[in-house]
Amino acid sequence: MSHTSSGAFWTSALKQLWLPVLCVTVLLLATAGSTSFYFPPATEVLATLWRELVHGGLVGDLLFSLRNIALGLAGATVVGVGAGLVIGESRLLRQATGPLLDFARATPTVAFVPVIILTLGIGSGPKIFLIALGSLWPILLNTISGVHGISPAVHESVHSYCIPARLRLRKVVLPGALPQILAGIRVALSIAVVLMVVSEIYGSPVGLGNFILQSGSNFAVPETWAGTVLIGILGYGLSVLLLAAEHLLLGWYHQRPPRTRRTTPQPRNEVTTS
Repeated sequence: MSHTSSGAFWTSALKQLWLPVLCVTVLLLATAGSTSFYFPPATEVLATLWRELVHGGLVGDLLFSLRNIALGLAGATVVGVGAGLVIGESRLLRQATGPLLDFARATPTVAFVPVIILTLGIGSGPKIFLIALGSLWPILLNTISGVHGISPAVHESVHSYCIPARLRLRKVVLPGALPQILAGIRVALSIAVVLMVVSEIYGSPVGLGNFILQSGSNFAVPETWAGTVLIGILGYGLSVLLLAAEHLLLGWYHQRPPRTRRTTPQPRNEVTTS
């Protein structure tokens, strides 16, 4: 990443941080004197979170959940990008798979949680499979859209130079579709976090979802809120890492000059003299 791109990224990040910092400050001040059993002070929640991370088993739960997200999202990316490149390049495949992909996208993956747990068990494997299944569709559909959106002039130039199919996919199609692919991965990341929590709540002896479930069952409200906050921090941290990777891979895309509308020159009024 060039110095210009790096500077633009950090400037943008600083511009986006002021509102979260303000919200956290307001939350700390607003809940400072709270005596509610269900809404403890934010300082107590943060202290509980730190205590569970340092002295409790929350680090193990965090690593278990993070591993499931990483493996599930990686599997969905490999399958989604690979299949999307092939389908996006073929008009016949796009038309044939269109109804099936629309049906799969509209089917909520959460509905498969009980079936997957009953058939595959409560280990990490079923959870990774569930995360990969739910994360697959936005990556696959965005890859197909990105490949299909490449300019026809580019395809004509590639065919006129008789570039081999493998080289065409690696050097032309994949870079051209990469902005759409990364957009799909961003959507898939939020889905992966949700499915991670749901799968661990339904059946798991470890993980952040299990930590929240057990804390809520024992009426340990600060611990429940601490687990919820940690999930939010995890999702935000992964989003920042993905955004940094996007700026690293798409520096050329973010540095493009803005498109300017072409204006038709107006004819000048000629003054005729007699």
